[in-house]
Amino acid sequence: MISKLINGIKEKNAPVVVGLDPQLSFVPEQILNKYYKEMGYTLEAVAEAIYEYNVGIMDACADFIPAVKPQVAMYEQFGVPGVAAYKKTVDYAHKKGLVVIGDIKRGDIGSTSGAYAMGHIGTVQIGDQKIVPFDEDIVTVNPYLGSDGVKPFIDVCNENDRGIFVLVKTSNPSSGEFQDRIISDDSRPLYEIVADKVNEWGLTSMDGDYSNVGAVVGATYPEMGIALRKLMPKAYILVPGYGAQGGSGKDLKGFFNEDGLGAIVNSSRGIIAAYKNEKYASFGAEGYADASRAAVEDMLTDIRENI
Repeated sequence: MISKLINGIKEKNAPVVVGLDPQLSFVPEQILNKYYKEMGYTLEAVAEAIYEYNVGIMDACADFIPAVKPQVAMYEQFGVPGVAAYKKTVDYAHKKGLVVIGDIKRGDIGSTSGAYAMGHIGTVQIGDQKIVPFDEDIVTVNPYLGSDGVKPFIDVCNENDRGIFVLVKTSNPSSGEFQDRIISDDSRPLYEIVADKVNEWGLTSMDGDYSNVGAVVGATYPEMGIALRKLMPKAYILVPGYGAQGGSGKDLKGFFNEDGLGAIVNSSRGIIAAYKNEKYASFGAEGYADASRAAVEDMLTDIRENI
């Protein structure tokens, strides 16, 4: 699967992914009011509004980007209708030719991780039918439970040509409370130990020059990104933290390999809520999707000038 993502990055010269993380405050009022009028102030109305909002952004940006990354929690907060909107978003992204990175951050004991993996990137057997439930191409995985929680995902990746991004050094301010702790046995921070495991796991799921087992490393920690790039030479790095969280193009060079590949940079609210930014305010709420497209163009310019 990583080769499919790489081909999209090369074709569009765009190592970027748009995070479809819809908060209710991001959805333009004209879309919300349309469904409130039709369906009342209900979860179903919100779910339909979110889906329409996502479609508009994907229609505006699909020719520029290789992938989208919907964050499942932003849909789950709206219950079953929200989860249905998540699935519809995944399916529409595929119709637009986009790779879907499901930001689900799952990780549990072996059998439970196996169930998560089958539901999101695998198949379930029902009678004589194999059915694909959510159908993301790649998902994010939390490694806190160790190999027991990660290997079931790798097994499903190998069976179904899918991928995972393992959390290594996340972009949030408090990540260091655990991830930066020095491990006394070899005097290195925990995130480097996790990186070693990602490199080891990755060798069991190679897809060309890179592995289907990638890593999440935040743009907000560029020096750590340089060190982790060396520890995981075959792992693609998903880089959150660009834009609204403070990361910029000048922070990114160390995440990439000399071949110009090896990383894909995420921006979520900086793209999908661009019309609320003063820089793009002239588009207005009616032009929210065009504002998102303009923000993607600016992001690409920034990254191309710095890597």
